[in-house]
Amino acid sequence: MLVVIGGEGADMEKDFDSKLKIQNNSSGVQRSKSFAFRAPQENFTVHDFELGKIYGVGSYSKVVRAKKKDTGIVYALKIMDKKFITKENKTAYVKLERIVLDQLDHPGIVRLFFTFQDTFSLYMALESCEGGELFDQVTRKGRLSEDEAQFYAAEVVDALEYIHGMGLIHRDIKPENLLLTAEGHIKIADFGSVKPMQGTRITVLPNAASDDKACTFVGTAAYVPPEVLNSSPATFGNDLWALGCTLYQMLSGTSPFKDASEWLIFQRIIARDIRFPAYFSEEARDLIDHLLDIDPSRRPGAGHDGYASLKQHPFFRGVDWMNLRSQTPPKFALEQRVHSNDSDDVQDSSWNPTHIGDGSAGQNDGNGGSASSSEAGHITRLASIDSFDSKWQQFLEPGESVLMISMVKKIQKLTNKKVQLILTNKPKLIYVNPSKLMVKGNIIWSDNPNDLSIQVTSPSHFKICTPKKVLSFEDAKQRALQWKKAIEALQNR
Repeated sequence: MLVVIGGEGADMEKDFDSKLKIQNNSSGVQRSKSFAFRAPQENFTVHDFELGKIYGVGSYSKVVRAKKKDTGIVYALKIMDKKFITKENKTAYVKLERIVLDQLDHPGIVRLFFTFQDTFSLYMALESCEGGELFDQVTRKGRLSEDEAQFYAAEVVDALEYIHGMGLIHRDIKPENLLLTAEGHIKIADFGSVKPMQGTRITVLPNAASDDKACTFVGTAAYVPPEVLNSSPATFGNDLWALGCTLYQMLSGTSPFKDASEWLIFQRIIARDIRFPAYFSEEARDLIDHLLDIDPSRRPGAGHDGYASLKQHPFFRGVDWMNLRSQTPPKFALEQRVHSNDSDDVQDSSWNPTHIGDGSAGQNDGNGGSASSSEAGHITRLASIDSFDSKWQQFLEPGESVLMISMVKKIQKLTNKKVQLILTNKPKLIYVNPSKLMVKGNIIWSDNPNDLSIQVTSPSHFKICTPKKVLSFEDAKQRALQWKKAIEALQNR
């Protein structure tokens, strides 16, 4: 399947032959069958694809829209940095994600079609969900109606029941990992934190495991259950807690334990400090209250009667569980677009292929590296990635992701200096000297617009205002409004 370079000099592809004999073990996880991979390892190169807009960025990977040139089929191409994977000992995680996705088969889970590799990168061709993230729908609408939330939550429950039935804990359920098809149906994505439990129906390799203990901290702060913070072993109830947080966010527009820092979020989670808006229905409040039970075994879906108690909850009254995928999804809230005549914006909103692959075909052929004209200036949650250059990775903490990054001029009284401005999901907002690779400034983050605000003075110029200073920047590619929207969206999540 994949190759990772590193000290061992081992070829990961040797572990992923079309048929594989797996050794016995005593962990309770199946490792004793021969099986064939559904998603083959292909001999493609990245230049066999027309690469479009970036869907998202993780700690060691990026996902881009990719259309196969000979077939016209569109995929979500996950591109992983081999050097970083090896350096951070993520090889086992990558293997496990590939193996799990290969064996899952459910309409509510993204499908893996094939993999390939080159000298620098690993590639997974995943099902493309053209409707974007559920997070974006919640953000654009402010909050969802109860009917809309019921529809999406029911499809998540249906997929989670299958995942848990396969003996897996997803461990990172959140609106950003709930994707929507072009028709509007839910697909659960990102199995990079998945944990096979004892008795799992998934066959895994002896050297492909997420961690030795299910209590290892993974996931996203706002959705982490209290038992994980207390280092208790993880259970299927972890995903149900995250479901409760996600349902709360659908209905209110914000996560239930939102606070100014991860530490404060964790304190609220441990104290179970939940504040329900007055407009929540009694049914919604009751379901969320039970999903956010301190005892994971008491959460609906985790008890002895399985998912029956969850699906029979009054919040889901009227749901046709046997025909979920034939129901009409909620209408999309369309994304705002900014139109620009700057051709550089088109290139910058898409993937730059000169930074990936073996370098033998690095020149843009006019198709492979630019988005279509309809995607020009398309504002996404990841509004701008200037390159795949992994040198910016050193400024991120483990699990931290870049939301927006671009080269700008920092305007001062006497001189203007080029800096790399970086916004992350921590949240963190810094600017870096691009030649010396040194952090020159850390803009103190606040969700309070009185303490952190953005003023756009022209398409190219914007100011970041804090109580102590006002920083002026110039973006030559006229993305001032995109910076404002990216920062404000993060403040409001």
